[in-house]
Amino acid sequence: MTEDRLRSYGVFLLRVALGTMFIAHSTIYMLTTLTLAGTAKFFVSIGLPAWLAYATILAEAVGGILLILGIQTRWAALALSPILIGATWAHSGNGWLFASTDGGWEYPLYLFVLCIAQAMLGDGAYALAPSRLSASGVTSRTTAEAR
Repeated sequence: MTEDRLRSYGVFLLRVALGTMFIAHSTIYMLTTLTLAGTAKFFVSIGLPAWLAYATILAEAVGGILLILGIQTRWAALALSPILIGATWAHSGNGWLFASTDGGWEYPLYLFVLCIAQAMLGDGAYALAPSRLSASGVTSRTTAEAR
């Protein structure tokens, strides 16, 4: 197996792991554990509008699906990044470790860095709709190599 192919599979694993995390966070944690109303109440308690909770849940679920399927991966990862910056801010007063009461800021910041890395690395293997790098139609090299 060539190093380029291994890289392509590594980027694919990052993409699937990030997508799975976003889907799990939006559906299992925000919808099931906290409930939709509870998530909205939390957003209001930290000074954000309730509607932003609904938009965040939807964005995380759709973004997670796009990442797993490899549909415009670079842009999906970049679009999810502001949510993680917001989560870092929301948990900043709770301490560093996410095991802290009400969760710390290191995990959302780590996920933000992973999203930026995903955007930089591209789609990886098995992407259904590879990201375009420019208007000239250049696509991610790792996706083309995996085919």
